Amino acid sequence: MGERRIAWAGRAMPVLAAIGARFAEQRPLDGLKIAACLHVTAETAVLMGALRAGGAEIALAASNPLSTQDDVAAALETYGIAVHARAGVDRATYYRHIHQALDLGPDLVLDDGCDLVNILHTERVDLLDGVSGGCEETTTGIIRLRQMAAENALRFPMVAVNDTRTKRMFDNRYGTGQSTFDGIMRATNTMLAGRTIVVAGFGYCGRGVAERAKGLGARVIVTEIDPVKALDAMLHGYEVRPMELAAPDGDVFITVTGNRDVITGEHLATMKDGAILANAGHFDVEIDVRALGELAVETHASVRPNTDEYVLADGRRLLLLAEGRLVNLTAAEGHPAAVMDMSFSAQALAVAWLARERAGLAPGVYDVPPEIDVEVARLKLAAAGVGIDALTPEQEDYLHSWRVGS
Repeated sequence: MGERRIAWAGRAMPVLAAIGARFAEQRPLDGLKIAACLHVTAETAVLMGALRAGGAEIALAASNPLSTQDDVAAALETYGIAVHARAGVDRATYYRHIHQALDLGPDLVLDDGCDLVNILHTERVDLLDGVSGGCEETTTGIIRLRQMAAENALRFPMVAVNDTRTKRMFDNRYGTGQSTFDGIMRATNTMLAGRTIVVAGFGYCGRGVAERAKGLGARVIVTEIDPVKALDAMLHGYEVRPMELAAPDGDVFITVTGNRDVITGEHLATMKDGAILANAGHFDVEIDVRALGELAVETHASVRPNTDEYVLADGRRLLLLAEGRLVNLTAAEGHPAAVMDMSFSAQALAVAWLARERAGLAPGVYDVPPEIDVEVARLKLAAAGVGIDALTPEQEDYLHSWRVGS
């Protein structure tokens, strides 16, 4: 089953397939050990295959225990990739698996949320001297990495794969927007047209969620802390309110901030009966699940798959999806493979760039070289059979000269 699932994903990932074929010929990762902490899904398996083709030895742990596809993990083992992941494990086992991946003694690391890098810098400092670089896939992880760099705590260079133009546009906006509602509808089978959906956060992911909600016929309220993003949301036609004022009106709440305590006990206490709570940010800290448990007089687990019902003292029922973890990867299958084709292609090329350039890089957070972003977009267009124009020599001259007037 796992092999069939990986093959299905691979059919929608032509860019990564082309890069994998190139890696098999050029072997840019020969002799390198890579420890990865990523969602163990079929799409990730295609990335692992490309890196393995490039010569890398890989150990993979899960970045979220509820997103692990056990059949994919089993299939990867047969491909010669050490997988330390199992669906539904507890927190202690989750961290034990990350330690087991690090036991490889990596040269390079791949992270999705910065948990692996954090453990390297706090509990596995004995391995730090051997690590010469890594890549981070998520907004949440890059926030943590930039703080580490600001405090001079980061010991090796990390590439912010999340911050490429293609990743933000295709993965964060369109991928998160679609897969979030895939998870919500699988978990609840609820009608969204005509409902009020509160989107917490109007970054690239939040923008995609709000757009998809609007397209489904929902009334959308956005909450924000950034005045510029709040203004952007307002000019897109969304209502903008503080969460305190949005909480009593919302039918569905979706957190997409990368921060903690976005929905607190005070907000939960004012929500209407039947309100649905979903998180599309990285960690399970955006919704205060502990406060929800303290408010409830009864808890009914799994009233539907990935849906827990909390009954409050006055009889109101609040529905928490995916235990407050990533709803798109827990209640659904995450981003479509066509989306991850671009994200993981940028990841693969960034790993090869790191392998080549790492000796000359100081510790810190680095942007993906622009030429990698452009190459990924070019390959994706070519795979889709889409052509674009090219600048003429006269246009090139015009763009690079200040002497030509209007």
